[in-house]
Amino acid sequence: MLGLIKLSRGELAGALRLLAEAMQARPKSPEVLLNYGVVLEALGRYEEALAIFDLVLSVKRRSVEAYNNRGAVLEKLGRDEEAFESLQCALEIKPNHADSLYNQGSVLRKLGRHEEALRNFDRVLTIKPEYAKAHNNRGLTLDALGRGDHAVKSYERALAIAPDFVEALNNRGNALQKLDRHKDALACYDRALAINPHYAEVLNNRGRSLSFLGHHEEALADCSRAIALKPDYIDAQWNEALLRLRLGDFSVGWRQYEWRWKRGEGLKRQRTFDKPLWLGESPVAGKTILVHYEQGLGDTIQFARYAPLLAEQGARVILEVQPPLKSLLSPIGDCIEVIGAGEEIPNFDLQCPIMSLPLAFRTDLATIPGKIPYLTVRSEWLQQWNKCLPPRQGLRVGIVWSGNATHKNDHNRSIALTQIEPIFDLPDIQFISLQKDPRDGDAEILTGNPRILDFCALLRDYSDTAALIAQVDLVISVDTSVAHLAGALGKPAWILLPLCSDWRWLLDRDDSPWYPTARLFRQPSIGDWDSVIRRVRQELCVRASSGV
Repeated sequence: MLGLIKLSRGELAGALRLLAEAMQARPKSPEVLLNYGVVLEALGRYEEALAIFDLVLSVKRRSVEAYNNRGAVLEKLGRDEEAFESLQCALEIKPNHADSLYNQGSVLRKLGRHEEALRNFDRVLTIKPEYAKAHNNRGLTLDALGRGDHAVKSYERALAIAPDFVEALNNRGNALQKLDRHKDALACYDRALAINPHYAEVLNNRGRSLSFLGHHEEALADCSRAIALKPDYIDAQWNEALLRLRLGDFSVGWRQYEWRWKRGEGLKRQRTFDKPLWLGESPVAGKTILVHYEQGLGDTIQFARYAPLLAEQGARVILEVQPPLKSLLSPIGDCIEVIGAGEEIPNFDLQCPIMSLPLAFRTDLATIPGKIPYLTVRSEWLQQWNKCLPPRQGLRVGIVWSGNATHKNDHNRSIALTQIEPIFDLPDIQFISLQKDPRDGDAEILTGNPRILDFCALLRDYSDTAALIAQVDLVISVDTSVAHLAGALGKPAWILLPLCSDWRWLLDRDDSPWYPTARLFRQPSIGDWDSVIRRVRQELCVRASSGV
C-alpha cells in the first residue's frame, strides 16, 4: 500500500492523506484503521490515534497490534496505569509479542516497578536478541536499580547492534557519569554529538561531566548551547545556574537559581501562600515577612544571615526553620520571630523562600553579608557542656567526616572515618567527634580510640552542637551542616571538599567570602581524599606545635 510506503519514508502528511482515502473506501478494515492510527500517533495526535485504536478493537476485539499501539499512546498521554492494562490485554492474546513486552516494560519502569520491568526486557531479548531499544531500556532499568556497571553493559550491547544509537550513547554516558568515570562519559557524549550536534540533552550532560572534571568554562558553554536549542530545558537552566554561581557570576546565577522550582525536587518543596512573593522589588518597612526554609539544614544556617538585614530595613521577620534549628536560631536578632516547621504561622504580608534572599538583596561577591558571627551560643548551653568535657589536653579539634547519607552527592562529599585515622595519632591534640549519625563501623573506631571523645548520644539538636563547637579550637568537617554552623559561629573551620564542590565554595581559592574563619582543603583529583588528609595532618602538626 502506497500509504505504508510513505509512512516508512517518514512522509507522514502524504501517508495520512492516502490512508484517509483508503478508510473512505474500506471504513471497517482493521488493517487500514490500524495504519491510520499509527500515522496519527507519529504526528503526535495522540487523542485521535487512541480513538482510532478503540475503533479497531470494536471491529476486531482480539487485535494484538491495536492493544499494543493503544498502550503506547496511553503511555505518551501519561495514562500509565491504563497503558499497562492495554498492553496486558495484548500479552494475554499473544504472550510472546515482543513489542508489547517492550512497551509494557517501559510503562513499568515509569511506574517505578523496576524489577518487573527488567523481567519484561529480559523476556523481549530472549525473543529478539538484537532488539537495540530493549537493550537500551534494560540499561535504564538497571541504572534505576543502582546496578550501574550492568547498565553500562546493556548500553554497550545496544550500541554493538546500532552504533549510531544516540540515546544509548547518551544513556551510557550518564551511567558512567554516576560511576565517576567522567572521561569515559565524555567520549560517549562526543560520539553522540558527532552524530547529532543539536542534541540538547547530550550537551547538558556533557557539561555536567566537564564540571565534575573541573572544566567549568567549557561546561558553561555546553549548558548555554543546550539552552539556546531548548530555552525551556529545565535541567540545563538549573545546571547553568549552579555553574554561574560556582564561577562567582552572581548577577545571573541568582536569577537562574529560581529555576529550581520547576525541577522535580523543587516542585515537591515549593509551597503556596495567599500572600505575595517578595524578591526585593518593594520596601519592607512596616511589613511582616515570612522567610521559610526550603532545603537542607546547612542551607538554612547559611542564609539565615539575611533575616537581620530585613529587620534593619524595618520589617518584622518570621523565620521558619527546621525544628532541630529552632533553639539555635531563636536569638538571631531583634524583630525576628523564629518558629519551627509545623507550627502555626502568624499573620504576614509578604513571603520569601530563604534561598531566594540573595537574589532579593542583589548579592554579589563584594556584598555578601559578612557580619560574623551571626549566631551565638547561650551561656547556659556553654555551662552544661563545660561539665561534660574532661580537662583540656592540648589543642581541641572537632571533627565531622560524613553528611546525610541520603544526600544525592553524599558519595562525593563524605569520607570514611578510616580515611581520617592518620590524623588521630598526632600528639597534643584532643579530638572531639561532632558527628551526629555515625555510619556502620564508625562506632567501633570511636570506642577503640581513646584520643577521640564521642558525644553523639548527647547531641539533641543544633544548640548542643553549637555549644560543643564553642569548646573547641578548630573544626575539621566535610561539606555538611556543621561546617556552616562553625562558620556562622565564627569558629576556625577547615572544610574538606571534593574536586567538584558545591557552588557556594566557588573555585580555586582556599578561603570563603561566606565564612571568613573558614579554610578550604580541596581534592586535587576525583576521589583523592588521601592527599587532602595528608595536608590536614601537616597543618595540624604546625598548629599543635605553635599552640595556636
